[in-house]
Amino acid sequence: MDQAPLAEALLKYKEKQDASFHVPGHKDGRAFQNVKDREAYEALSEVMKIDATEITGTDDLHHPEGVILEAQQQAARVFGAEETFFLVGGSTAGNLALILSVCTSPGDVLLVQRNVHKSVIHGLMLAHAHAVFLAPQLGAGSGLATIPSEATVREALRRYPGAKGLLLTHPSYYGMGAALRPLAELCHEHGVPLLVDEAHGAHFGRHPALPESALAAGADSVVQSTHKMLTALTMGAMLHVQGGLLDRGLLRGRLTMVQSSSPSYPIMASLDLSRRLLETEGPALFAAPLAAAERIKQGLSEMPRYGIVQLPGACGADPAYTIQDPLKIVLYDAKGDLSGYELQRKLEQQGCIPEMSDDRYVVLALGPGTSLEEAERLLQALERIADGIGEAVSVRENGPTPFSTWNIRETMSISNDSLASVDALPSAISAPVPFGLTPLSPAEIETIPVEDSVGRQAAEMIIPYPPGIPLVYAGEMITEDTKDRLIGLKLSKAKCQGAADPLLRAIQVMKTKRKAGNDADER
Repeated sequence: MDQAPLAEALLKYKEKQDASFHVPGHKDGRAFQNVKDREAYEALSEVMKIDATEITGTDDLHHPEGVILEAQQQAARVFGAEETFFLVGGSTAGNLALILSVCTSPGDVLLVQRNVHKSVIHGLMLAHAHAVFLAPQLGAGSGLATIPSEATVREALRRYPGAKGLLLTHPSYYGMGAALRPLAELCHEHGVPLLVDEAHGAHFGRHPALPESALAAGADSVVQSTHKMLTALTMGAMLHVQGGLLDRGLLRGRLTMVQSSSPSYPIMASLDLSRRLLETEGPALFAAPLAAAERIKQGLSEMPRYGIVQLPGACGADPAYTIQDPLKIVLYDAKGDLSGYELQRKLEQQGCIPEMSDDRYVVLALGPGTSLEEAERLLQALERIADGIGEAVSVRENGPTPFSTWNIRETMSISNDSLASVDALPSAISAPVPFGLTPLSPAEIETIPVEDSVGRQAAEMIIPYPPGIPLVYAGEMITEDTKDRLIGLKLSKAKCQGAADPLLRAIQVMKTKRKAGNDADER
């Protein structure tokens, strides 16, 4: 239990100090021994000493037989999977490989929650798949999205019996979620796998105060960013598999396609060590961050300037959510003077760096390294910010003004209440949307002011980052809601990926509307 086979193999490699006649070229960091400005290099020197490659004793990620295989097997045992694969390209690599494993022929249909990470859209493009987008449930008070309802998934499976699977994001970037188990059971009744992007939930199920993991809920494959809420190096992630609905041989081949043939050994070692820390410390690993989270919530309850999104049963709770990560605190200015972007900038000026913000919220991510001292520092910073603005005059009783942090088609912006009606379900399920890799030619594209874009098809993908969820993808119709959100992002000076105009004054659109069906039409 206390072994980390891959990490220990790299330590032995470091101790031997063999003469290196193999890559990488820095030769265990010795290339920087005689440089004049050593400060930056010294910070990397210890990492470089274990930055090995596939030599005798270090195994091979793409054909593991030794320490990597053993490390992956131990990870599978700890996380409750039948098989686990190490990822050195983050959850992105896992999402791409999963989609390419289930969508094996052009035109294959995959049921997909609409508010997914851009890597899912990219996977659909690579697979030339057709996505049937499912509207998530939206919180009536917060506007934040969870997974699609059970009724929506049941109807989608009935309507598309040939679908290759259901892909969900759970929890959301904001730590919100709902029950996965009923959706897993629905998928299995129809003989299709449930694929879960659990990038922000690698810690789920590891403490009684934390929600159930997707694997425990019955998901067939789960992608986790071990670097986000656990302790691996950035880009360190895992893909867990169970059951017989996935072709694991094909999955291995797809992972070889999307991952580097020269994977980072320090990243893989950090996955091994993260698993060992989780196993040896157990629930105690989360005692400090959970205590810090409670202190932050208690402190915020004494500051009328601020509010937080909470579960049902708590003051100001949103009834849409049945699951909330206690280590994600979703904070907002209850008076409405500060946008989420503005509040984040003020916190950064105070030396407290949030995970992300949008036009309403700031997301604080706590983890095994978070202390009570840091919680107090955050509260003091928020007090100084409040004092600098002035005391709140009025506080909204029911939380922040509803809004959507990402766009789906207007007909798919479904509230929890409307999804309770069977009549609302058709508008919660899109027609199949073809994706592909054929680029638009310059002659097919024009650039227009964002204000004039309603009713036009986007020719680029606009991705507020973080969270990396496309507001609009190439080929999607721009609605009034989309336009308003784009203008809001422009005014907030939000960072967006994919936009030809980084200031979002203009957007690229197709000159004429395209019909789905041809390869050239696959967007």
